[in-house]
Order: sequence, then C-alpha cells, then structure tokens
Amino acid sequence: MNALSKIASPRFWLIVVCVLSAATDTKVFSDDALKIEARNAMLKAVDFFHNKVATEGGYVFRYASDLVLREGEEKTGPTTVWIEPPATPAVGIAYVEGYRRTHEASFLRAARDTATCLIRGQLHSGGWSNSIEFDPAERKRNAYRVDGPPSAKSRNVSTLDDNKSQSAIRFLTGLDQALEFQDKVLHDAALYALDSLVSAQFPNGAWPQGFSEPPKATEFPVTKASYPKTWSREFPKVDYKGFYTFNDNSIVDTLRLMMLAHQVYGDERYKNAALRAGEFLLLAQMPDPQPAWAQQYDREMHPTWARKFEPPAVSGGESQKIIDTLVYLYQETGEAKFLDAAKKAHQYLSRSTLPSGMMARFYELKTNKPLYFTREYALTYDDGDLPTHYGFIVANTLPKLLEKIDKVAALSEKQLKENSQRQRLTQKVDRPSENEVRKVIASLDARGAWIEQGKLSTYKGDNPPNEIIESKTFIKNVDVLSRFLAK
Repeated sequence: MNALSKIASPRFWLIVVCVLSAATDTKVFSDDALKIEARNAMLKAVDFFHNKVATEGGYVFRYASDLVLREGEEKTGPTTVWIEPPATPAVGIAYVEGYRRTHEASFLRAARDTATCLIRGQLHSGGWSNSIEFDPAERKRNAYRVDGPPSAKSRNVSTLDDNKSQSAIRFLTGLDQALEFQDKVLHDAALYALDSLVSAQFPNGAWPQGFSEPPKATEFPVTKASYPKTWSREFPKVDYKGFYTFNDNSIVDTLRLMMLAHQVYGDERYKNAALRAGEFLLLAQMPDPQPAWAQQYDREMHPTWARKFEPPAVSGGESQKIIDTLVYLYQETGEAKFLDAAKKAHQYLSRSTLPSGMMARFYELKTNKPLYFTREYALTYDDGDLPTHYGFIVANTLPKLLEKIDKVAALSEKQLKENSQRQRLTQKVDRPSENEVRKVIASLDARGAWIEQGKLSTYKGDNPPNEIIESKTFIKNVDVLSRFLAK
C-alpha cells in the first residue's frame, strides 16, 4: 500500500482520532488536577488567614512567621487591627471577590467576620480611624458606634487618608451586595458610613483628610484655585486635617467610592456627591502656567503646607491620578469639560518630567522648579540628600494616561454610553497562567501560609525574624487562585 492509500484509509483516520482524543483527555485531566490542587491550596490559605492570623476578624500589614510580632504603620499589639490597605478592609475585599468568583463558603465566613470587626470599629462620625482597638481600656478612648454614646474626650475623627475609611466602606458595600442586602446590621453600617461622607462634603465638593462632624457651609466659600501672593518656605506647623485634600488620592478615592455606591444602592445622593467632587477637580486645577493640582488647599483655595515635608506646590504625583479620574468622569458623564481639563494638565505635566523620565512630587509655584527636602527638612532644589521615608520622586504614568485620553476622545456619544453601561454590568476576570498558579501553590507552606524573606521595619532594635507573612501577599495570591477557579 502506497503512502497516499494509507492516508486515505479509514484505519488511518481512526488512529488519528484516537491519538487526538487521548491528547485532549490528558489536557482535560491536567486542567482538572490543577484546579483541584488550586482549590485545596486556596481553601487552606483562607482557613489559615481567617482562623490563625486574624484578630477579631481584622488584620495588620505583616506578621512574623510565628505570628508573635506584628505591625501596621507602627508596632501593633495582639488586640489591635489596622485599617489602611493592605490590612483589614483590603483582606475583606479579597474575601468578597473570592466568594463572587468561586462561591466557596469559606470566603463568605471569613468576609462576615471581617465585616463584624469593622462594624465594631466604626466611629460615631461614620468612618474609621487608623486602627481598631479590642482591649477594653483602649476601646473606651474611641467613639465606637457599637459601644454607645461617645464621651466628650473620646476620639471621633474619621480619616480619609491613605484610603482608610474609603476601603472599609467599599468592602462593606461589596459584601452587602453579595448578601443581597439581607444582613441588617451590615446594611445599616454601610449606609451610615456613606451618609456620613455625603454630610462631610464641603460646599465646593471637596472632602477633608479627616472629619468628626459636617462642615458649616458659611465658613467655606466656593472659589477657584489661585496662587498665593506669598508663601512661607519654612513649615508653619499648621493643622492640615481640615484642608481640601488630594494627598494620597483621598478625594479621588472617595469620588470613585460614591459612584460605586450609587451603582450598588441606586441612591442619587451618592452620584450627586461624586459629581460635585468632579466639579471640585475643575475648581482646584491651578491656572497657567501650572494647570495641575496641589496636594492640599486652604479655604481661599491657595496651595498650602500640610506636614513638614509637604509644601505649597503643584504635585506631579497626585495630579496624575486626578487626570485618570477626570477621564473616568468623562466616560461616565460624556461632559467634555472633564476631558478638556485632563488634556490641559497632561500637556503641562509632559513638559515637566525630570531628566530621568520620572516626575517630581513637588513643583514650585509659578517657577515650576522641582522642590525637595534635605534629611533635616530644609527646602531645596537639590535632590542629593532626600529623606528616605517619602517619595519625592514619583513614577511617570503619562504615556498610559495619554493612550486612555486618546481612546475615549475617539468614542462617539453612543459608544461612551455603551462602554459606561458595560463597565458597570460586567466584571471581567483575567485568568492567570498555569505557571503562575503553580508558583503560588508551590510557595504555600504546610500551615497554609505564604512565608517570605523580609523584616518588620518597626522593630529595628528588637531583632525581628527574617521570615514574615505579608497581608498584601495573601491578597495577591488568593486573587490569582480565585481568578483561576472563577465560575
């Protein structure tokens, strides 16, 4: 039989089909085996973090591998949990996302405990402080809602710094939605927090870094940003917590949270609060020659000092996030004023990059010279003696922002509306590669912990261990596994 006859024979094609079928079966078996392994690893990790690492359902930044020492921004005892991501709310968000993707009950149990923790730490002012205390003596110093009426001396300042209260509310809102709003205590806490943000908003649409009560509207005139006639080059030791604050993205984080709250609850007050904040982004944009944003403004809408290393200046850091938020607002509203402001700021910042291609955190008012500090906190134009605790030189995301600006600018009104609706209704899950999943599984220890080399930076004199457990690593790895197993 010649080669052509062999290819034409039914027996040949039967062999080909069998071989291909066997290969497909092997691939399916391999996929199923990896899914089983990934599920076992994921549940083991969640069980360890929930039942062994958590304190009253809450978390800190990192732990010694034996869980004896722990820290947030500072040394943290066994009865304290932290709010700033990647601590309690961020871990809770990972649980909710894991539950949405996989429907595993372990995620839901852990998320409920984290919600209970945050509810026990919610202040009468509506949000959260830096931490939650569970030691009875320490709790008395804080105005926690669940503990009854506050005393005159109890701490009651909710903070929007570093995405603290925003991340807590985002988590509670997400879990409330996942539970179809059936948990009354959770639902009440989420709405109380959101309503407190509406009340704390200034007449011009801004939010402060922290608040304990609503602002008195008559004390905060609505006016556009401008340059001060003079400004001190020495730190005047001001209380910056009541300023209009972009620092660490506090206003844009709150704006996006309020838009999310509107999508979840359908309450127009939340959308209106977000749009009022969008109007503040326009008010706060500095005039030429520096049409970007300062980190914080006083009541006259002049850039002003915050901490001793945060001078009146135009920010090359926060301004990039504001541009991104303006593009987002354009996508949501179709209003050209948001995109126009983003374009103008982008053009200015593109002319202000450092020779290295990075951005300065601070640009001097009007002169646009990069500003730095020495380790003794003297203001200078020289970057040769910088303090190490703060980012005075920041990343340049302008090329990516330009791509986004050009992309949305090319959309028609109909396409903008369709894209906005699609973004609200769909939550795209990018499936990680099998190699990525295998690495995550392989790095899990017998307890269900991801151990890594590192230090507890706040224990410098206490000989901390070199092996630590990071909350951010738990969040990242559980995200990989839950995306791989998403249904």
